[in-house]
Amino acid sequence: MYDILFEGAQIADGSGKAAFTANLATLSSSIALIGNERVRARNHIDARGLTLVPGFIDIHAHSELYALKEPSVPLRTAQGITSDVSGNCGIGPFPYMADDEVLPRFSSDVLGRYHSPWPWTDFSSFRACLDKEGCSMNRMFLQAHSPLRIMAMGTDTDRAATDEEIEMMCSLLDRSLEEGAMGFSTGLYYQPCFSADDRELEALLRVVKKHDALFAVHMRSEGDDILKAAEEVLSLSLKTGVRLEISHLKVIGRRNEDKLEPLLQLIHSYHDRGLDVGFDAYAYNVGSTSLFSLLPPSVLALSRTEQRFALQLESTRSEMKKAMLDPVGWESIYALAGAGRIRILHLDSRSDLNGLSLEELADKAGCDPLDALFDVLSEETGTALMSDETESEAVLETILSDELMSFSTDALYSSFPAHPRSHSASIKFLSFSLPEHRILTFEDCIRRMTSINAGRLGLKDRGVVRESACADLVLLDRSRLSCEWDGKANPAVRLVCVNGRIVWQDGQCCDSRAGRILLKNPAR
Repeated sequence: MYDILFEGAQIADGSGKAAFTANLATLSSSIALIGNERVRARNHIDARGLTLVPGFIDIHAHSELYALKEPSVPLRTAQGITSDVSGNCGIGPFPYMADDEVLPRFSSDVLGRYHSPWPWTDFSSFRACLDKEGCSMNRMFLQAHSPLRIMAMGTDTDRAATDEEIEMMCSLLDRSLEEGAMGFSTGLYYQPCFSADDRELEALLRVVKKHDALFAVHMRSEGDDILKAAEEVLSLSLKTGVRLEISHLKVIGRRNEDKLEPLLQLIHSYHDRGLDVGFDAYAYNVGSTSLFSLLPPSVLALSRTEQRFALQLESTRSEMKKAMLDPVGWESIYALAGAGRIRILHLDSRSDLNGLSLEELADKAGCDPLDALFDVLSEETGTALMSDETESEAVLETILSDELMSFSTDALYSSFPAHPRSHSASIKFLSFSLPEHRILTFEDCIRRMTSINAGRLGLKDRGVVRESACADLVLLDRSRLSCEWDGKANPAVRLVCVNGRIVWQDGQCCDSRAGRILLKNPAR
């Protein structure tokens, strides 16, 4: 007897081909039968009028500590995400030296907090913690660049690394990839990765190439210098032969919109030269990251205590204002977006300010927007997140329609309320197939959320609906994709299945232990 029978579903199989009607039956963790037969099963689902698709694969997330703290990950499974990749933007929780507070402090705005000291030291022991807790979805991990720099250089990361430090980073990266990490990520916009030079990056990428792993990068610039930043990572990737994933592609600032076409042409030119390159995007023209990231790199290299002290000095404030308004050698989001388009999403210490733009904050405080920002950050000892309007809808739609684009969320779970991409990214992405947008067909949306990302990650049995493939499945009510909802249980997502087990059904979590840790080398 089969385990689950989906009867009469429209099936969009992840290939991009037109949906077809069939019954589908699962057995254990796999899809066992697709056809017209009506078979016996322990659990019968009437799927007539509904659409069955592969589980969504998020290639860019930051959910590693969220999954540890809340194994049912309802904000993920409720939107149909059955597998994700964390450790992006060079930010991750391993390797970690016991009792060292540098890495937890550095990563807290993006990853959130977990009890200290962390009970792991490397990828292998981190996996052991994950296995103990279990999770509702499948998880994959990249080795992040920042922990490597911190392990090799301590707190002195505001500089280029020495040969010995690069050698140590390469050894640590090699170990993580040997233990099954899917690849390596860096965030060249953020310290401490910002200070890495081409010599360091090339050495690390040669280790990535050795393991045929993926290189994911938050580029050094997504605004004024985006073409130069793209050339940097594209040329390094071609030189070393790695597979490149450009993270959350965007063009920041209205003054930079004319750079989008040459940017896409540049990426495609490297693709035509044989580089295995793709890029992911989330379906919002508003981004989110740490509010502290607005500060110049020299200030970000300081500890939070040192930052708070610096933010209270008039002389330092004057220097920071000059750097943020007229940056040299780095990219200022403040200069690109402006005070009116940057909004406080969450402050641990001042929840009464949540939702205010920096312009509104300045009006409330009766001072200059930068002084108002510095005052807030000088008093904040916890998490501080912002949202920023990064690009126009027209730029977003052009990116989403490019053939090299695939789905991601860039979801953060360090605080709540969070950016809507943390709970609604997949539904928002699918909305671009609705008549009011028509950027992509529904079947192509599904392909970019499933089989394309599976292919980028080397997952041969996921991201598709076919017999013998893993039973990661989402049952959708397409008629309700545009419905209003409360951010917790989207009515369009009727059921989510991970490895043959139902983890979400009719707005409720069902199984918090169905997921697996997926490794680059599953034999290890």
